[in-house]
Amino acid sequence: MSVVRSDPVGWLVDHQSYINQWYRCCHHSPPDARCHRYVFRAEYFDVEKPHIAEPGTPSQGSTASDRGLKGRKRKRKERELNQGEVEALEYHEKVSLAIQDGARKLVEHMEAQGTGREGGSGQELAVVLADSMLIELCSMAKHLSEETQQQVQVITDESEAVLELLGRLTENSTDRARLVRLMGHHYLLPPRCSFLLSDISRVQLLLGYKKYDVITLDPPWENKSVKRSKGYSHLFPWQIRQLPVPLLSSPGCLVVCWVTNRQKHLHFVKEELYPSWSVHVVAEWHWVKVTRHGDFVVPLDSIHKKPYEILVLGRYMGSSAQQGGEDVITGNVTVPDRKLIVSVPCRLHSHKPPLGEVLKGLTGPHPECLELFARNLQPGWTSWGNEVLRFQHLSYFQQLCPEQGEQSCCDSQTHQPFDPSLPQQPFVEQ
Repeated sequence: MSVVRSDPVGWLVDHQSYINQWYRCCHHSPPDARCHRYVFRAEYFDVEKPHIAEPGTPSQGSTASDRGLKGRKRKRKERELNQGEVEALEYHEKVSLAIQDGARKLVEHMEAQGTGREGGSGQELAVVLADSMLIELCSMAKHLSEETQQQVQVITDESEAVLELLGRLTENSTDRARLVRLMGHHYLLPPRCSFLLSDISRVQLLLGYKKYDVITLDPPWENKSVKRSKGYSHLFPWQIRQLPVPLLSSPGCLVVCWVTNRQKHLHFVKEELYPSWSVHVVAEWHWVKVTRHGDFVVPLDSIHKKPYEILVLGRYMGSSAQQGGEDVITGNVTVPDRKLIVSVPCRLHSHKPPLGEVLKGLTGPHPECLELFARNLQPGWTSWGNEVLRFQHLSYFQQLCPEQGEQSCCDSQTHQPFDPSLPQQPFVEQ
């Protein structure tokens, strides 16, 4: 389970434990029938201290000579805030008190139970060389034949590890995680997941596969840091608007969009994007990022960055003709507003916490779920993006040695078929 504590103000989520529970039993290719165990490397959640110190606190590692050099720099002239900055400040003043009080309430449980205190070794993060390869492969997929791309590839217990994963829908139909190989690199697939590795030019391949009750998306928004980075592409608003969300949505589908703290993006989602998809805005939530000790990762009132991100939730209404006049049960469920999701963030860029468990009760009992612009896979979900396997690369995981004489979960007669709607036993690293 990902939710550690549920409260009227929101949820305390353990992202790291959520990932680890799905790789307790992983199968390699035949004839290797052994059960292998993996965990996500602990250093990726090792957030011990805030990224930016509170005002008046010397930065860690700075020396007297450093401070002397800084003191000789010219002071920047104070300037008036532009319209976007004024709107961001007004928005922050409106939500900051609720975020501060709500996060404090949820973090109290973290402090009492010691949740999140066991971090990694504080070592530097290793660079995974295959990360940029996925985007390049998606460019190659544009030249594949339509006939090849229309086929759905199903992974079974007898499937080989080397599969054609590019530009075609792939399903892991087994109840266990699988290790597969793409272009010489190994990736872990959680149980009962499906995915499409492609760029936005091939997103139409999702059509006709399923209709979804939940659709989440984390668009690559344009910002200053993106412009400076050569390894990160962004989409313009008109490109995001062209996503076929209405064609992928079941009546009453819950649509959740991650938004940066730029008010321009928030206005676009609420006033242009959702209306163009026939999606009605119903709630606005915040993801609050804290350290393992419960502190905000940056000061709440920091000028340059904020320790929270915005989620805009909406319902796909469609037209009466599309819905066939049927009663949409999920559309009548009230989505609570101003909820908080508090967690220790992954140190990897854009590795967002899971939303499946916090969205329970807002959909039917066994919802079909889709994540757009995904950078990792989730059990029971369909995922799409040009980096959809990025954080599934084996380099991000650590294999655990089973205890001597320990029975494999595959040998246990009590092994139950996978059901993503049921809570799973949390995995505790030995």
